[in-house]
Amino acid sequence: MAQEEIIFPNNIRNIRAAKGMKMTELARRANLSLSAVSKIEKGVRRLNQKQLLNVCTILGCKLSDIFIHESDAVAQNWQNEIKRRLNDNEDSGLKIFGSGLRKIRQRCEKTIADAAKAANMTLSVYHKIEVGQREVYEDEIDVLAKAFGYTSSQLFDEITKLYNAGELTKQINKVTERVKSVLEPGNPVSGLDIHGGLYGAQLYDNARKKLVPVFGKPLDKGLKLKKSDETMIVAPAALEGRSGVYAVIPNSKRLSGFIPESAYIFVDANIEPKVGDLAVCIDADFSKMKSDDTTEAQIVVVRQDSRGKIYGHISNPEEKITGKTMHKVVMIVMQ
Repeated sequence: MAQEEIIFPNNIRNIRAAKGMKMTELARRANLSLSAVSKIEKGVRRLNQKQLLNVCTILGCKLSDIFIHESDAVAQNWQNEIKRRLNDNEDSGLKIFGSGLRKIRQRCEKTIADAAKAANMTLSVYHKIEVGQREVYEDEIDVLAKAFGYTSSQLFDEITKLYNAGELTKQINKVTERVKSVLEPGNPVSGLDIHGGLYGAQLYDNARKKLVPVFGKPLDKGLKLKKSDETMIVAPAALEGRSGVYAVIPNSKRLSGFIPESAYIFVDANIEPKVGDLAVCIDADFSKMKSDDTTEAQIVVVRQDSRGKIYGHISNPEEKITGKTMHKVVMIVMQ
């Protein structure tokens, strides 16, 4: 039976178990089959961005919590599994067969897509065969041979000739080194697949672009601002991928109710507000704040006094606000 490829080692099972949630509940709330969730937790099934963000919401965890680090037990288990598969394949002939198939394909000037189509296989399955990470069944050998104009016997004979001539050594070593590279200390393991791909890293980056951190939450007379990604929300499409954007939840009472409590105010730390703009006025030097540092802030209208000095204005009661940092409000979104 073909081994399933580990493509996304993750902490989902540990997070779910820590929260006392059954796999059936996660499957139901995520609108996925129980089998799909089981494969996701084992790391042998891919998630798309929407599913990943949904799982984070259901589990009440940060996006970064899902991805493993070298010190995690999950990472060690994954590395042990990769080592086992590497050892199992050393003498199985899969690498020789796959490398021979790749050489023949290149000689025929076929792309991987062409070869997969001719063999009536998915691109993923065909690629795994070429890199020696999937067992090949007898009926599949016949199909693969015909895709290149051979019989099964002729295909094996040709691969044997290539191997004996030393033409496959370079490719076999290349595949082996790719697998070994993810086992080296210091190599980032989060989401790397056994072909040295970057599925997990790409998934994180793409999903992260759709999220912004919520830095500010209401206090009695303003906002408590904490520079942390503990709480994340999906950004409006117009703000996706923009660096420096964060959100605050307004103190509606302090703003005389003109912005409801159910709104999110999106702020761009890279834009200096002008007179007439709505802005977040922060007591601290935002650029020097470290992760998890807290300070107080206010949502203000930017004004200019008779001497040309910029300040923030707020009503209920009327107050002149000065701070060390001002960031422009770029969007208000109702929940």
